Amino acid sequence: MTEELTFKVPTMADLSAAGKEPEILFWVGCAGSFDDRYKKVTVAFAKILNKIGVDFAVLGTEEACTGDPARRAGNEFSFQMLAMQNIEVLNSYGIKKIVTACPHCFNTLKNEYPELGGNYDVIHHSQFLQQLLDDGRLVIKGGGFKGEKITFHDSCYLGRANDVYEAPRELIKALDAELVEMKRCRSNGLCCGAGGGQMFKEPEAGKKDVNVERIEDALETGAKTIAVGCPFCMTMMSDGVKNKEREHEVKVFDLAELLLEQI
Repeated sequence: MTEELTFKVPTMADLSAAGKEPEILFWVGCAGSFDDRYKKVTVAFAKILNKIGVDFAVLGTEEACTGDPARRAGNEFSFQMLAMQNIEVLNSYGIKKIVTACPHCFNTLKNEYPELGGNYDVIHHSQFLQQLLDDGRLVIKGGGFKGEKITFHDSCYLGRANDVYEAPRELIKALDAELVEMKRCRSNGLCCGAGGGQMFKEPEAGKKDVNVERIEDALETGAKTIAVGCPFCMTMMSDGVKNKEREHEVKVFDLAELLLEQI
C-alpha cells in the first residue's frame, strides 16, 4: 500500500506459526488490495479494528480473487479454480468468521463457497461495525457531521441479494448526520452499473450510462456526501460525480472512512 501504516497487520501465517487464532479474518479483496482509491478504505477499516482492539488477521499473499468476476462473466472454470484454491487455504487455517468490505466478495464467500466445501460465517464490514457499536466496543464521538446530509447508495450484492439495508444506515445515523434517502433506495435501489462483470468492460451503446443516472438520484437529495459500502460502487459513483463536474463539492466515501473520523 502507498500509505505507511503505523501499526502491524498480522497475517494468518504469522498467527498460525505463533499458535494463535484471530477473532476475525479480514478478507481484503482485489479492489482493497490493488485499487488506489479503495486501498484507503482497507486502511481505514484496519485502523478502526486496531483502535478498538479487535484481534484480526489477513491472508496477505495467500488471498486470491474470490472468482466473482469470472463467474458473473460466464467463466465457471476460472471461478471454481479460484474458489477451490481459497477454500483450501481458509480450511487449512480453520477459519470460522470472515469480514469483508466488498459485497461481491461477501456474496460469493457467503452464498457460493458452501457448495464447494467452504462454510464460514461471512458478514459485511457494515454489519460488523454495527455489531461493535451495539456491543459498546465501538464508540462514536459524533458531532463532526452534525447538520450535514449524507445519502447512502445500496450495493446490489449487499441489498437486494442479501437483504442488508439497516446496518449501513444505522452507522450513518450514529454519526449524528441527517440521512437523506434517494428516490430509488433499499429494495428499489438502482445498480451503479458495475455489477455482473460490467465493471471490466465498456458499456453498451445507449442514451445514458447507468452510473450517470444513479448519480442524478444522489444529487437530487442535496447531500454533499455520498456513502457507499462497495469498491465497484465507489468507482462508478465517483465517476458519475466527475461526469457532472461536481467533484469539488460532492464527495464519495466508504462507511469505514466516515466512521474513522469520529472515533
